[in-house]
Amino acid sequence: MRAQSRILSIALMVSLLLAACGGGGGGGGGGGDNDDNTPDPSPVPPPPPMETTFSLSGTLAAPGSQAVDSDTNDPTREAIGNNTLATAQPIGNPVTLGGYVNVPGAGAPGRSTDTGDVEDFFRVDLLAGQRITMLVADFQQADADLYLYDTQGNIIDFSIATGEVESLTIEEDGTFLVNASAFAGATNYILAIGNTELAGSTRFSPLDVIPWEAVVKYRDGAGGKASAAAALERGFDMRQLGGGPERYRLMALRARQVAAQTQNKRLGRASGKMQYIKDEALRSRWQTLLAIKSLRDDPMVEAAEPNYRVQPFATPDDEFFSLQWHYPLISLPAAWDTTTGDGVIVAVIDSGVLAGHPDLQGQFVDGFDFIQDPDNSLDGNGIDPDPTDPGAPIGGSSSFHGTHVSGTVAARGGNGIGLTGAAFGARVMPLRALGVDGGTTYDVGQAVRYAAGLPNDSGTIPQQTADIINLSLGGSAFSQANQDLFAQVRDAGIPVVAAAGNEAGTDPFYPASYDGVISVSAVDSQRRLASYSNRGPQVDVTAPGGDNGVDLTGDGFPDGVLSTGGALDDGGLNFVYSFLNGTSMAAPHVAGVLALMVSINPNLAPADIDALLVAGSLTEDLGDAGRDDLFGHGLINAQRAVLAALESIGSSPADSPRLEASTGTLNFGAAADSLDLVLRNGGKGDLQVQAIEVSEPWLQVQPVSANAAGLGDYVAAVDREGIAPGVYTATITIDSSVNMLSVRVFMSIGGDLTASDVGVVYILLLDTEDESVINQFVSGGDDGMYPFRFDGVEAGSYEIIAGSDADNDLFICDAGEACGAWLTIDQPIVIELDGDTGGVDFPVDYQVALPNLTGTGQPSAVTETARPLEPRRSDGISRQAAGEHE
Repeated sequence: MRAQSRILSIALMVSLLLAACGGGGGGGGGGGDNDDNTPDPSPVPPPPPMETTFSLSGTLAAPGSQAVDSDTNDPTREAIGNNTLATAQPIGNPVTLGGYVNVPGAGAPGRSTDTGDVEDFFRVDLLAGQRITMLVADFQQADADLYLYDTQGNIIDFSIATGEVESLTIEEDGTFLVNASAFAGATNYILAIGNTELAGSTRFSPLDVIPWEAVVKYRDGAGGKASAAAALERGFDMRQLGGGPERYRLMALRARQVAAQTQNKRLGRASGKMQYIKDEALRSRWQTLLAIKSLRDDPMVEAAEPNYRVQPFATPDDEFFSLQWHYPLISLPAAWDTTTGDGVIVAVIDSGVLAGHPDLQGQFVDGFDFIQDPDNSLDGNGIDPDPTDPGAPIGGSSSFHGTHVSGTVAARGGNGIGLTGAAFGARVMPLRALGVDGGTTYDVGQAVRYAAGLPNDSGTIPQQTADIINLSLGGSAFSQANQDLFAQVRDAGIPVVAAAGNEAGTDPFYPASYDGVISVSAVDSQRRLASYSNRGPQVDVTAPGGDNGVDLTGDGFPDGVLSTGGALDDGGLNFVYSFLNGTSMAAPHVAGVLALMVSINPNLAPADIDALLVAGSLTEDLGDAGRDDLFGHGLINAQRAVLAALESIGSSPADSPRLEASTGTLNFGAAADSLDLVLRNGGKGDLQVQAIEVSEPWLQVQPVSANAAGLGDYVAAVDREGIAPGVYTATITIDSSVNMLSVRVFMSIGGDLTASDVGVVYILLLDTEDESVINQFVSGGDDGMYPFRFDGVEAGSYEIIAGSDADNDLFICDAGEACGAWLTIDQPIVIELDGDTGGVDFPVDYQVALPNLTGTGQPSAVTETARPLEPRRSDGISRQAAGEHE
């Protein structure tokens, strides 16, 4: 994130080697010849002038699981129409797809502004139980709906709400046509197809909605004016069945025998779809919901909703917990059976927080803002007691880094919304030290001192000091003053956790490399070291940091770490849930696990934790046996850590063995041939794996390093030989002496559907002094690879940000568009250019932000530590209208 771009800057330099020119000279007097009568050498020419401009080049890579609508509003690439059932665009599965739809006359000038791009159709093979989710980017100004057709052209299901999310669940295997349909306005969208149903997302069967009825509330005064109410009711053929003034009314919408002409007028542009709905119950539901959608647009109506026969079927509390693959990977759910971290305080020293986020309300203790420079702080003053994050722009948006880290530590669990933190019973002490231009070691040091109850520039200390300190930041050089500070904090009994860094290097990265600080590297969903993660002798432990470039979990979303976040648009601040990857995301997993341990044994000292870590009591060993430079002492394991904490107080929990797997889903996609699977005992006591069976002959599971009980590392492999193109599923069933579990497997076969594509990508070169765009390169891409090159660039400090522009509003990285930055979106890094530089390679992918499905996503109140944020465009980095195109 931009907030760390200064403190995390690295130099990418190619030195120019200048050949030294030597020349001889002789004594002798002024003549021209030497004493030996040989001619004097020619005069030495001056060295060639130094180069003053340089080239900068690299390649962007789009994930194989991502695709793009073939006829967006961006005219740079030739459109391939997908507007009819007959021209449906083939896509793979699982997939994350970015698209754009608009009604005629709506949206930014572009290919489809005048004529409209009302319908996008996609042909895809789907499996029973899979989920289709459409995120409507501009839902506040536009309305888009989701339809599912069979191959005969019949509508068999739909989701036609007016909010940000439309979703469907597939009932049976087959080939289907998925339709994104514009109802009003113009909008980007993300279409995610995968295996996970979102808890809390509402889906109704045809019997759930009572046909021809609506629950309606008129705006104040409207229902009291008989003529106005009568006009509204005539316009919608409504009559009142119940309710009354100033409250909700039960309204009958119309009789079934209403003429098609009247019906079509009410249903508007969507009326053309009626011919494709053959099932009478499904058609009644559709007509009812469309009429309610139209009612909501009427200025006299405050609210309108269906009259449901039953409640939506029961779902788990936290909507997106099924997308938090990173928690089962480290056995967190098993650990929560013992503790959730009650009473522990974790200091998160970062960019500040959004205290009003619905999933974080009540999860904070008082914090502080230690940013000295008002220009860097963006809050108009220096240090103050308000740690609110005003948003550090990356092209005008914000990753709200500190909010994301805080959510991984302690987002509230079991509250019916969003997701959960690793230690959701703990509390976060928010300490702001990173601003728009990153931070300084001094400001970070003051925040550390405050957290530990040491004298600091605020002149205050907290009522209760932090039990653990998390630092998802870094990049400074070694400082003896800081080493002394961390030694002092350690002596005070407070463990410090820090991110190992995202430079994919081995050089020491501070503060993670200070003695006494726990340095955390990052792994992906397969427990492989993440490509961006630092490694080296300073790494102590590893944790999930994610990889937004893949979807190996098969849920249709990138395998980043999902946590709390924010998004700024023209209307101000929206609270969302975002996928980020980086060692910044790995560190709070470890901090959360330590919070679980400390809640059991508050007397655990940093030296005790170190000893348990070295003994292997807190981790699963990865890589070379014992400690290694990639994973340190191994992958943090919450259940082992909690059991170690219990043993440290002499407690011996009752035997409760339970077979667990590292994942519930393996997605081979179209390219992977083998994936890892780990079987473990999630409890205490004896457990024996008795059988492992696969449901299909193309799937095999073999042990790699399993123990006598059958627990350990396995590899699952697929054989595509002789299998026709399509999407396939299988089940791995593991039976143990205690319980049985299953892992669902997905595999796809299909030539062109495996190609990755996020559309035309605009690569922008930014001057870090004033954030101005110096140059732009336009890359059309080839199988997901987007090369770029800037020539004639003057020496200086630059950042590179890239993204697509599906809506053609000349701003990249909007919601529903691809985005990337060198080195990662989470931590853009400054390029100090003083020579020709190549190899500036980084991913570009869709930045997915999930809304709060069961709530408004808006704060119920402004707390003492939160304040309203200035409205700011989320798409604040503009591209040029034309550019060099490869």
